[in-house]
Amino acid sequence: MRIKSVEFAGAIGQVGQAQPEAARGMRQVAFSGRSNVGKSSLINRLLGRTRTAIARVSAAPGKTQEINFYLVHADPGDFFLVDLPGYGFAKVPKELREKWRPLIHGFLSKSEELAGVVQLIDLRTGPSPDDLQSVEYLAELGVPVLFAFTKADKLSKTDGEKAFAKAVKKLGIDPDQAIAFSSLKGTGREELLETLEALLFPGAGEEGESPDENGGDDEDGSRR
Repeated sequence: MRIKSVEFAGAIGQVGQAQPEAARGMRQVAFSGRSNVGKSSLINRLLGRTRTAIARVSAAPGKTQEINFYLVHADPGDFFLVDLPGYGFAKVPKELREKWRPLIHGFLSKSEELAGVVQLIDLRTGPSPDDLQSVEYLAELGVPVLFAFTKADKLSKTDGEKAFAKAVKKLGIDPDQAIAFSSLKGTGREELLETLEALLFPGAGEEGESPDENGGDDEDGSRR
């Protein structure tokens, strides 16, 4: 799948708030993970926005307080990437954490357009108790889940392979369900794009273009 351009389309900040109108009836994939897992960096790298970021990378984990919707124009079609608030950051006030739960639950349990969730996990530490709770919750909802193990560049090849195998075993998943990803080096980007294409557009990628090496265009569409 080749990313052509991306634009911020709106957000959900309150329980019961409707999705952005443009997102209704469109294919969607959500990204979930701990507040310090590197989700914004992964999204920017995945969408080819390393020079002009579309997802805000914050120095303070837990700062994202809304469900953000990004309209992605791609071959073989358009879809929405949904960025969920990060969880598990201890310094976030309890009241805010309590607000996020029903907000995220409302979206995941009610969105008819959701094709699946990319669950991010730090490869260096493996699945945390919060991660395992998130995975269990997604399983209860019956949502297809793909795992992206982030910060793969922080480990040597050997240590990375060992950490990958250990995380897969702890999660009880098939290795084909997980991808080692580096936002810094771009490792795993093409594989993740191909997997998302298969999820969002079944059968469409058999004769389609493979993702370009430079990762798409930095066209206008920054959030603000």
